[in-house]
Amino acid sequence: MSYKLGILDQSPVIEGVSNFDTLQKTVDLVKKAEEWGYERFWVSEHHNSDLVAGSSPEVLVSYLLAKTSSIRIGSGGVMLQHYSPYKVAENFHVLSTLEPGRVDLGIGKAPGGLPLSTKALQYGTVNTGEDFEERLTFLQQLIHNAVPEIHEFAGIKATPTPPTKPETYLLGASVNSAKLAADLKISFAFAKFFNSDQEVLRDAAKTYRDNYPQGTFIVSVAVIAAPTEEEAKVLAGKQKIVKVVLASGRTLTLQTVEQAEKFGIESGEGYEVKEFDADIIYGTSEQVKASLDELHELYGADEFILHTPIPSAEERLRSFKLLSPKYINQLAVHS
Repeated sequence: MSYKLGILDQSPVIEGVSNFDTLQKTVDLVKKAEEWGYERFWVSEHHNSDLVAGSSPEVLVSYLLAKTSSIRIGSGGVMLQHYSPYKVAENFHVLSTLEPGRVDLGIGKAPGGLPLSTKALQYGTVNTGEDFEERLTFLQQLIHNAVPEIHEFAGIKATPTPPTKPETYLLGASVNSAKLAADLKISFAFAKFFNSDQEVLRDAAKTYRDNYPQGTFIVSVAVIAAPTEEEAKVLAGKQKIVKVVLASGRTLTLQTVEQAEKFGIESGEGYEVKEFDADIIYGTSEQVKASLDELHELYGADEFILHTPIPSAEERLRSFKLLSPKYINQLAVHS
């Protein structure tokens, strides 16, 4: 393949399965991902959720690094609006000092939860969430020990200094995010499973390439592979995307209608909940690969991060195996 593949795992909670066992399934998956030839493995940040167990990516990343030896591990991503850029830089410098060349620092703009958890995360601080670009710029300066002399924190360093810096990625689903990543000269991951608008993806890819041609451009897609197209179609048909549209104009993507309703109530604004069929690439290994090949040709993606939104651990594991570089390369040899 002329592009690489990675995995995004949100540690989905299955009814009747303990949180301990849920996180152990993430550990099992990252070991398989390494064995199957995936380039990287990212974990997400969601708060106050009964649906996913991944609330602290930096902690989970450290554990997964210790359980593997070669695959890159990272956050997909740290929700920077809640945290000090300085502390985030320190956390990932520690990880990169322990495991040089294996750490990805994915940064997200979303809250990662409902308004109540956002208020709890920002308790005791003055934070409107409107200074994301300033926070990301400062974080990048800290990662590269390049805080300007005119900055109020001139001379500060995020220690320890790792032999290899963590790779920084901005996660987004808009042209503005692509432009910001290009301006800051950092890698960009477009979340197609959040925003399936092909025109937005096209414009984001062009904006990023035009402004930072040497940067790494990743597209994160929802995929389901199965032994037959029929089975994959059934699995994909069960998945929905739920959006809550607030009176202020903000639109957020949630996992369930119940979550969206709760978000709207906690926001204190008028709101509307909309449900859509999920944008999922599904089929056999060959069919999904053909779709990824097409996206690669259209948008010049250097890599795809695969997200498989089905609750069954066995079906998720099977899907990732069927799409793994090792499996697909074996198909190519025998074709």
